[in-house]
Amino acid sequence: MEKKDILILAIESSCDETAASVVKNGRWVLSNVISSQIALHTQYGGVVPEIASRKHIENINGVIEEALAEARVTLDDLDAIGVTYGPGLVGALLVGVAEAKAIAFAKKKPLVGVHHIEGHISANYIENKELEPPFICLVVSGGHTHLVVVNGYGDYKVIGRTRDDAAGEAFDKVARAIGLGYPGGPKIDRLSKEGNKDAVRFPIAKVNDAPLDFSFSGLKSAVLNHINMCQMKNIEINPADIAASFQKSVVDVLVSHSMEACSMYGMKKFAIAGGVASNSAIGEAFSGECLKRNIEFYHPSPVYCTDNAAMIGAAAYYEYIKGVRHGYDLNAVPGLKLGERI
Repeated sequence: MEKKDILILAIESSCDETAASVVKNGRWVLSNVISSQIALHTQYGGVVPEIASRKHIENINGVIEEALAEARVTLDDLDAIGVTYGPGLVGALLVGVAEAKAIAFAKKKPLVGVHHIEGHISANYIENKELEPPFICLVVSGGHTHLVVVNGYGDYKVIGRTRDDAAGEAFDKVARAIGLGYPGGPKIDRLSKEGNKDAVRFPIAKVNDAPLDFSFSGLKSAVLNHINMCQMKNIEINPADIAASFQKSVVDVLVSHSMEACSMYGMKKFAIAGGVASNSAIGEAFSGECLKRNIEFYHPSPVYCTDNAAMIGAAAYYEYIKGVRHGYDLNAVPGLKLGERI
């Protein structure tokens, strides 16, 4: 008997992207619709949670209708509804969770809550159909920097995390300091190509009791102190050099910790995920280092690195086939930890 395809409608609204996607069997994306609010939040220098929540409410029905139309399916064709329920901004999460519960109830479809970080990791399955656990994944985004051993689908062990700022947060703060504005990551990536990455030697923090943990607040402070010193001494500041030097420090620590993790755990497969994973210097550095060490390197395309619903659909599929189901009491959990089940 031929195996039936599993179609999942996935909804993602954890921050400032309203997204919906129809995913088949966890790896084939039939539609991936994203309504971004970047232009709206740029004028405030960052995401304003209340505004994000209101825009999700305005956008979510239209985004879902577009995703269904693009995939050429109806709600009746679906096997389940997947939705991000944490971590993220509580008001933003609630919009997606309420919508998913309403559809699941109205159409009597199973509801599957998905961890946002699990979604980022699962983005690697979409374009790398051959990728199977176990592997090590570095998740780098505006809110998270995690080194994770992916032992199996839904089976994660966090072996390194940031002690303070996430990598993406540091990019945003440094971008603001050198006058680039929000969002910082893509702007620093572009400007760095014009600068000398060896112009300024910024520090790389080590956490003595946890060699795989990260710390970016000291690096951010070092950049701000360098700018202040130059201003006090009337030394001309070259933003491209600062951007390139800062980015080099971030890339160096991400690569060194990740390769150390692969060595410690004997892994020959390594993946990156999250919005910062779309940074060109990070991709190039990992590609070269993994090639040197004979490690298979996996990474999603930029559209699947930033927040999207296709990655949620991929993660929801593996939860669904394991029998994970959530009730209509599913709630948003803004501080949900990876591996935690609600």
